[in-house]
Amino acid sequence: MLQNSLLNPENIAIIGASENQSKPGGKVIFNLISGGFKGKIYGVNPKVISIEGVEHIAKVDLLPKVDLAILSIPAALCVETVNTLAQAGTKGFIIYSAGFAEAGETGIKLENQLIAIAEKYNAQIIGPNCIGIINGNYKGVFTTPVPDYNADGCELISSSGATAVFIMEAAHAVGLNFSNIYSIGNAGQTGVEEILEHMDTTYDPERSPKVKLLYLENIKNPFKFLKHASSLVRKGCHLAAIKSGYSEAGSRAASSHTGAIATSDTLIRALFKKAAIVYCNSREELINVAAVWQENKATGKNIAIITHAGGSAVMLTDVLSSNGVNVPPIDEDKGKGLLEKLHPGSSVSNPIDFLATGTADQLAEIIDFCDELEEIDAMVVVFGSPGLFNVRDVYEVLHQKLQSCKKAIFPVLPSLVNAGKEIQEFIDKGHVNFPDEVVLGKALASAANLDVPAYGKYDLAEMDYSKIRDIIVESKSGYLDTNIVRELLTAAGIEMVKEREFYDEKSLAAVNKSMEFPLVMKVLGPIHKTDVGGVSLNINSQEFLKKEFKRMMKIAGAKGVLIQEMKKGEEFFAGAVKKGNFGHLILCGMGGIFVEIIKDVANGLAPLSKKEAEKMIQSLKTYPIIQGYRGRAGINEAAFADVIVRLASLVHLAPEIEEIDMNPLIGNERELVVVDARIRLS
Repeated sequence: MLQNSLLNPENIAIIGASENQSKPGGKVIFNLISGGFKGKIYGVNPKVISIEGVEHIAKVDLLPKVDLAILSIPAALCVETVNTLAQAGTKGFIIYSAGFAEAGETGIKLENQLIAIAEKYNAQIIGPNCIGIINGNYKGVFTTPVPDYNADGCELISSSGATAVFIMEAAHAVGLNFSNIYSIGNAGQTGVEEILEHMDTTYDPERSPKVKLLYLENIKNPFKFLKHASSLVRKGCHLAAIKSGYSEAGSRAASSHTGAIATSDTLIRALFKKAAIVYCNSREELINVAAVWQENKATGKNIAIITHAGGSAVMLTDVLSSNGVNVPPIDEDKGKGLLEKLHPGSSVSNPIDFLATGTADQLAEIIDFCDELEEIDAMVVVFGSPGLFNVRDVYEVLHQKLQSCKKAIFPVLPSLVNAGKEIQEFIDKGHVNFPDEVVLGKALASAANLDVPAYGKYDLAEMDYSKIRDIIVESKSGYLDTNIVRELLTAAGIEMVKEREFYDEKSLAAVNKSMEFPLVMKVLGPIHKTDVGGVSLNINSQEFLKKEFKRMMKIAGAKGVLIQEMKKGEEFFAGAVKKGNFGHLILCGMGGIFVEIIKDVANGLAPLSKKEAEKMIQSLKTYPIIQGYRGRAGINEAAFADVIVRLASLVHLAPEIEEIDMNPLIGNERELVVVDARIRLS
């Protein structure tokens, strides 16, 4: 939660105030005054500050009690300053100063001291190393641009002050509006989780902004993040986010296939998917998604493309169609009347191309036509200028139709040079321009394909919980023995193929009594068996069995062999890996050696619902194999989903499990069984 002293202060002290607007302590004063702050402003500096509307104070300890202090002083001076002010009753602090946790051990100690002081006196810190807060009450930043406050505009939370500025600049250029902006910097005490909690707890469906944008460098409390983000989405909000700072380096040392593909980026995508947050790769994508939502009309999945430029229509159609959004053909009979009103050579089949000679009146006719079509949910209008004629009348029609039509209209006005003045006039009337049709297409797809949050809705499979806990408690850290793995998976209700370990040639005679040919032999000892020739398939005789045993026992590190019944079907994999305080990431995909080569992997955060498991399977590019193709039977999809739910339930009930790798699972239309599995405990 955010304190009122941070959000609606009656007085603000600038520590490190300046008359020079090129300094943070000077620029913030200018922004406060020009932004219409109605309270008292104190400028603290040993040197005299002579600014109209600002009372100069020479030293911090001479200040009267203030609600909010904004610090723009060296990091080494911040601890004593915050302590002095907090003792005097100041509850809100915004710290611009850098040189804290981002600067090494000394900075970490200073930041920890700040947090300890704030918690001791029940105060709240934004930052350090941030640019501040913008809301309807004050503009507490030292940067530009400072967007006009719009109660219906987007809310922005940004770990990076510079990135927040870049987002605001780019958003201003396309006409995106903002309400509250929070630059959290190092988020020493107040992070994205606390701000989302405040937004969630104080949410008013009539007044609160609906669109929330996030630029994140760290998520300290994933479950608090999930709880409040999911709650906001369920209340009718839209969230889109960029998470930077992910790296593949953390997966290089992983000892299993599952660990190797469970990158930080994969984890963040799973987290966002759980809360129904749109994952964005860039500022441009983030802004376009927000601009789609700012229209505040349902977009749906059936789009009419209206254009006088065929190439743009083709590119937009391609990106929409490849991302699950339809550009449905318009019935010839329905479009006949419209076609008669357009120039010869025009097309109304969708995309609707009314040629380079198309007029504003014709555009109005097309928009009205689409607004009444049941098969159309929204429209994209692409209209630029080659510089040969004025497009002001066209943009005026767009302005009018955006106000009067029932359906959403998304303008793509790409002529930023030839029609720059007219585009700015259009934006100044309160509209958004999407200058690139392909980026808009991706944003429309993100909005149309967004699901409801899955957080808090999960299925725990029935399993032998007592036996699972007994096995976990009695086992040591590290990889479990093969027999223990089998016991654990069996207790979880996950079926494994029949198998048995052999350590000498004489005991191989017992194979026929418990298993049937054909068989599979795998060397025990080496981790990556295929790489060392430690896997032999289609063993169909006792003689071949003995021959392969002798060969494998010569492999470096071989301790024995594992013999299994050979199952026929497609190879898949399922696994789980623990990712710190995020919990367990569940992964599934095509199995065998193709896990890391093809990387067709679906993921989700445990625990999972049956619906989540089904969606994971259906999202795979190899899903047609699961369904069956070219006369070949598919695999038992319900059994695959059940394995995934059981796997997620197992790691939820036994959090000591660090990694599970079930690769491959052999599936056919009747069954899905685990052929090989490895489990590591922390």
